[in-house]
Amino acid sequence: MSTITASAVNELRQKTGAGLMDCKKALTESGGDFEKAIDYLRKKGQKVSELRAGRESKEGVIYAHTIPTHKTGVIVHLSCETDFVAKNAEFVGFAKEVAEVALTNNVTALESLLQHKIKNVTIADNLAEMVGKIGEKIEIKKFDSISADFVVAYNHSNYKVGVLVGFTKGGHEGIAAVGKDIAMQIAAMSPIAIDKDGIPQDVIDREMAIAREQILAEGKPENMVDKIAAGKLQKFFKESTLLNQQFVKDGNKTVADVLKETDKDLKITRFVRINLG
Repeated sequence: MSTITASAVNELRQKTGAGLMDCKKALTESGGDFEKAIDYLRKKGQKVSELRAGRESKEGVIYAHTIPTHKTGVIVHLSCETDFVAKNAEFVGFAKEVAEVALTNNVTALESLLQHKIKNVTIADNLAEMVGKIGEKIEIKKFDSISADFVVAYNHSNYKVGVLVGFTKGGHEGIAAVGKDIAMQIAAMSPIAIDKDGIPQDVIDREMAIAREQILAEGKPENMVDKIAAGKLQKFFKESTLLNQQFVKDGNKTVADVLKETDKDLKITRFVRINLG
């Protein structure tokens, strides 16, 4: 077996970011072969990941980004266990690299994203290496993309909330500015759909059932329950659907009003909002 020198250990450490003792052991187990040592460290990371699979990864970063033409955007939720790791510049940088890879390769599914490479190493293997190096459960918890005539990306509160919004039109500063305002609205007000047609029927049924129970508990007459419940449902639509929400910058307008004032043909095609927790 070849002698493992301090310079070799340090070189492997610089290349992988793993600890000194882990690098020394990897080189020893691999007979001094760098590529085998790197594979050893990746496998170690995968084992750590498996051992920590039951741990909760409630911290992390959400990063939304678009291509320069704003025709496509992606949003990545890279999770970890502690806020200390989430604030690390290397961790945040990796989330941004993943987003760039997704945009460059027009990736639309997480399974495909994990097989693409950063510096000749698959994203899946990069994640395994990070687990081995940091010792926390780290994963891409969520990934989504939007393609539209104009896509706005917004990152809020130290990457704790990210938003993508697709619009039917772009091309001038007015729409870009309103697009950012609406993305901020989504981040702050957390709508569940663009309008009531986008709310699943089971959610509507649940809201109606809750409303009926509340009304009956208040002692209202049986024959008035459905009418009052319908009113409560309309209030739910107003508060929970984007177009019907009061615009955060001007409470006298709805988001629908703002879109119409900006351009009568401007519509929202889809939005994605991801937050930590």
